[in-house]
Amino acid sequence: MKVVAGLIALVSIAVFALPVASAFDSSVNETSSVFMFFCGMLVFIMAPGIALFYGGMLRKQSMTSMMAQCLGVMGLVGVIWWVVGYSLAAGGDGLFIGNLDYIFGNGLSITEGNGNISTFQFFVFQGCFAIVTGCIVFGATAERIRFPAVVLFLALWSFLVYAPMAHMVWFGGFLSGFLEDIGFPAQDFAGGTVVHMCSAISGVAAAVAIGKRSSRIAKGRSHNVPFMFLGAMILWVGWFGFNCGSEGGFDEIAILAMVNTFLASVVSTVVWIVIQYFHVGRISVTGMCAGVIAGLVGITPGCGFVDPWAAVVIGAVAAVVVYFGIIFMREKSGIDDALDVMGVHGIGGIWGCIAVGIFSVSEYSWVGIGGLIEGEWTMLVGQLVNVVFTLVYCFVVSFVIMKVIDVVMKKATGKGAALTEEEQMIGSDIIEHGEPAYVM
Repeated sequence: MKVVAGLIALVSIAVFALPVASAFDSSVNETSSVFMFFCGMLVFIMAPGIALFYGGMLRKQSMTSMMAQCLGVMGLVGVIWWVVGYSLAAGGDGLFIGNLDYIFGNGLSITEGNGNISTFQFFVFQGCFAIVTGCIVFGATAERIRFPAVVLFLALWSFLVYAPMAHMVWFGGFLSGFLEDIGFPAQDFAGGTVVHMCSAISGVAAAVAIGKRSSRIAKGRSHNVPFMFLGAMILWVGWFGFNCGSEGGFDEIAILAMVNTFLASVVSTVVWIVIQYFHVGRISVTGMCAGVIAGLVGITPGCGFVDPWAAVVIGAVAAVVVYFGIIFMREKSGIDDALDVMGVHGIGGIWGCIAVGIFSVSEYSWVGIGGLIEGEWTMLVGQLVNVVFTLVYCFVVSFVIMKVIDVVMKKATGKGAALTEEEQMIGSDIIEHGEPAYVM
């Protein structure tokens, strides 16, 4: 630890204290570039954090498979993002999808930027978001999906779901520019729609398409609480890069996002403790980690748009709606969402998006309009349209993708996208990867 601390100190001195010759032009700010460099690394490390978090909550027979799925996402989505994903998201001014202006990184630069950071740095930061979103999806299908199905789904989903959603929300498409033009502005600071709602409902659609896990395997019991805890803490730290970095540079809004991320997550954790104690008479570490994530998801869409007092309210409500949302999904929905992806990311994301329409401050807003608290109702309407469109579009397209994959795999190999009951009993670590996580 002392060595790591020393290296960090040396890097900090080198970056902020020593005079250096810059190769950047005037459209790149060096302080913002350093800030975004570290934010990008924090977002990237969230992917292995998800592997530990998800894997720890599953049976021991599924730990390797979750690590493999997250590694697969990191590699495949990263390549797709470079080849064409970023271009489809950020290129052009289409209503639903971009163009091919930036295919294979064409037109991007490491020295020229958009006023804060270089265009290539922005490309990488956004690519980390695409990776994290893909990792979240497969929490819903854990313990019964085949790895080839994961790869095929990712390849199609990146083109047909993630890139269009990013374009529509962050690059002037239907869910941002068009809604603003017709008088119902909507905004998403760091990914309530693009990341959390999109990944959650996509995961649910995939889970419905391939069916439930066998009733013969144990469910809802963490096999390794320390791994789960470590993964959650990596996510908590990484989330500061996720939210603060979404400002695209280092300024007062990035600090506001940091404060709001901190407040919402700590408040949601405390509220979760209170709810769980009165509901079941004890507090689990797994539950408290879910409380942390609930607050982080809830504040993500509005972390740069709301005042700190509102972040406290958003975090508190997020704990409540996510807690009971998980119960509903488990007991009433009839859907086998293995790791409560919809309960946490979906319902938490829905609340966070609606909260933007309530608590947004015109001073911070991208469109110069506040929320319901400031007497403006148009943004709340825009946020509701965002929520409904995201849920419908991502579910329908993701369901079709996974259903087609399931049918094609059955015809090609005789086995569908899901493991058979016997294979699930053995565990996907052995069946899919031939590599158990633990050798006893």
